[in-house]
Amino acid sequence: MSASSPLVIDATTVISLLSTVAVLGAAYALSLRVLPRSASTKARVFFVWHIFDALIHFLFEGSFLWNCFFVWWAPEPASPYKAGGGSGAVTPLILTPPDVYFLGRNDRIYGASYGTGPFSQLWQEYAKADRRWGGADLTVVSLELLTVLVGGPLALWCAEMVRRGEWYAGREGTEGRKWFWMLVLATAELYGGWMTFAPEWLSGSPNLVTDNWMYKWVYLFFFNTLWVWFPLWIAYESYKGITSAMSQREVLNVINYLEKKQ
Repeated sequence: MSASSPLVIDATTVISLLSTVAVLGAAYALSLRVLPRSASTKARVFFVWHIFDALIHFLFEGSFLWNCFFVWWAPEPASPYKAGGGSGAVTPLILTPPDVYFLGRNDRIYGASYGTGPFSQLWQEYAKADRRWGGADLTVVSLELLTVLVGGPLALWCAEMVRRGEWYAGREGTEGRKWFWMLVLATAELYGGWMTFAPEWLSGSPNLVTDNWMYKWVYLFFFNTLWVWFPLWIAYESYKGITSAMSQREVLNVINYLEKKQ
């Protein structure tokens, strides 16, 4: 472990990790309440994943956006202060190019690093592994706007289709719909992950902490690759579901054609 990035485990670390487990537990508990006992394991996993996905987007990533737009520090050398009433010296976290300012404000620096609330502290914890999440990186904020405002509602819609029973097929015209929206969301999740980390990899990962095992393997690798493995699996299942629905439709069309000929 490098001395430049020591592992610090405190109450914020524990609460941040447990909060993720709590969100997963809430998603599973909801599945027990709203899905029938006859639901297959695969249907339950799809439901839990999409509820978990939506809650992470709304609660955690939504709070990240709140910090980016409403938590700020005014760099006044005479009396530096934090948003929300906090005070004390602050080390500026500049994530924009020279002469480029987030929201066009050259008198403020935005981000969770300058807040004192619980969600600010959560993102300060994650920023130990990826410093961009402590400020307002333009690429990350742009992606998170789509993730929260589009990905979150779409994840809820996918979970709702599972709850309605459309997973089990049967109603005419619904066979491919559930798969289509799951595929759209899975593709968006994969693209978002790529655009989050590809700029770092192409520039030598200046904002990523890779010399600390926990920050690298737990924060960066484990938590982020959840949004790689599950979307890849969903994309594969969606492909099978769509092609199967198309094949069934073709068979029905042939049968209907032959019946009309009789």
